[in-house]
Amino acid sequence: MSRSVTPPSNMTTLGCALFATRWLQAPLYFGLVAAQGVYVYKFFNELWHLIHHVISGQADETHVMLAVLKLVDVVMIANLLIMVIVGGYETFVSRIGLQGHRDQPEWLSHVNSNVLKVKLATAIVGISSVHLLQMFVDVHHTPRHDLMWGTVIHMAFIASAAILAYMSGPMAAHEARARTAKEESRAAVVIPAQRGPGEAGAPQPGASGAEERIEAAGFPSRKLLEMFDEGRLRAPEPQVITRLGKADFVTRKANVVLLGGPGTGKTHLAVALGVRACQAGHPVLFATAAQWGTRLAEAKAAGRLRQELARLDAYPVLVVDEVGYVPFDPEVAHLLFQLVSHRYERASLIVTGSLPLDRWHEVLGDSATASATVDRLAHHADVITLDADSYRTRRLEDAGPAF
Repeated sequence: MSRSVTPPSNMTTLGCALFATRWLQAPLYFGLVAAQGVYVYKFFNELWHLIHHVISGQADETHVMLAVLKLVDVVMIANLLIMVIVGGYETFVSRIGLQGHRDQPEWLSHVNSNVLKVKLATAIVGISSVHLLQMFVDVHHTPRHDLMWGTVIHMAFIASAAILAYMSGPMAAHEARARTAKEESRAAVVIPAQRGPGEAGAPQPGASGAEERIEAAGFPSRKLLEMFDEGRLRAPEPQVITRLGKADFVTRKANVVLLGGPGTGKTHLAVALGVRACQAGHPVLFATAAQWGTRLAEAKAAGRLRQELARLDAYPVLVVDEVGYVPFDPEVAHLLFQLVSHRYERASLIVTGSLPLDRWHEVLGDSATASATVDRLAHHADVITLDADSYRTRRLEDAGPAF
């Protein structure tokens, strides 16, 4: 059942009018787009002068270094502009709707005023660093007075950025907790109507952003942590599952490796953690290890493996299910290593496997490939071994003999 979106009843006409004034900022951002064009012209103008002086022999090493630093300076200011244009418009005016776009910047997926301020402060420190480096490179032509004040101003930028980052930490944590609680409450409204034997169901017209991410993730079925029977586990302790359910491993760009025999709930937990990540605002993509191998092999055959790995960067969480049941051929094993290596300290993986990590050479077929894969996968990871009787076998035993 769809619901029309109407303004809150307590929002007065005056409140609506004041809220609509945010659109007065839109022309300002288009003005910054024009300023971006000016910096593009300035960049190529500086580049042309550099090439001309080098060809004509008028440029020595110091001149070339200063010219290159000017180009870097222009690029960094342009980066600052694009951060203000896109992030500021998204934060203060209106949503742009880039969720799921293959080129969505990593920082935009969790942009807010605090993140934007820290990013801007960092960019300003970088620009100040380039200016100070220019002074030191051309120190013979830089007055000591300018050099001293340039250093003082640069240190002031560093101190202010550090203070801003320190102050924004608790605020960002509070906002993240509030956002997660909000997404969970929304999801709780639609989950009961969509539970089924194996299908998550089509997204409803009034579905939240979390629901859209869950539907797009490709989960084989809807699983929740609340549906997981922790009482049958001999290991780990229930609080370990609860801690993982906070989905903070995503922001740490850490991995979760779930190991155990068949029927111990590895896939259930992997999907449930993926759902929690979706509810926390992170796009997720699910596939079995064999499916990931096929996908990467097809990309490699088409000559676009690097582009495919870069495209997957749009997903802070990838779920790789069922490692260990079927041995991989050497090419697929190497492609899975490339996937793990590419995402190392860059984004999160949730991996399920039936074998202990020290036996992965039996699946990957090559001890060197297995060692390198496990080394990167487990370095920043929660490696959880599920010790329990197979719930499938237990269900058969509970059912008793058929007559």
